[in-house]
Amino acid sequence: MTNKYLATYLIDHLAGSVAALELLEDLKAAYADTALAGFFAELQTDIASDQRQLQGLMDRLQIVESRPRKVSAWLTEKFIELKLHLDDSARGPLRLLESLETVGLGIHGKLAMWHALNVAAADFPPLQGLVDYERLAQRAEEQRRRVEVVRLEAAKAAFAAERTT
Repeated sequence: MTNKYLATYLIDHLAGSVAALELLEDLKAAYADTALAGFFAELQTDIASDQRQLQGLMDRLQIVESRPRKVSAWLTEKFIELKLHLDDSARGPLRLLESLETVGLGIHGKLAMWHALNVAAADFPPLQGLVDYERLAQRAEEQRRRVEVVRLEAAKAAFAAERTT
């Protein structure tokens, strides 16, 4: 029913969600005693819900998850964490800024995916009626806006901290 490109595309996005959830878990732990812990926990819940939507879509399309790609995504997140650790401390302002940018880029990719699937469904009947692509795109846009507010505050804090050190 599906084609190789669609399968690869969805598997890659699923792997990206694995990396995003790992990064959010690290952020939630680093900021456990702050108000940001709740923000990260809520975002993690939202992204996990979207991940389940994607997994459900893949199941209906009979696309099998790729364990090597999920492991690759997990490893990628660990390399990102290492890079961030080398740049700044666990709760440093630059690390927070770059972590939020990474999560934001992933959410932007998810938004692009839902839009692409919505448009492709018009010419590819197996994609039609499986999920509400518009609603999922709206959820991604709302998540993107929430992250952007916190990211911009992190940018102010990071660059103000740089001036004073």
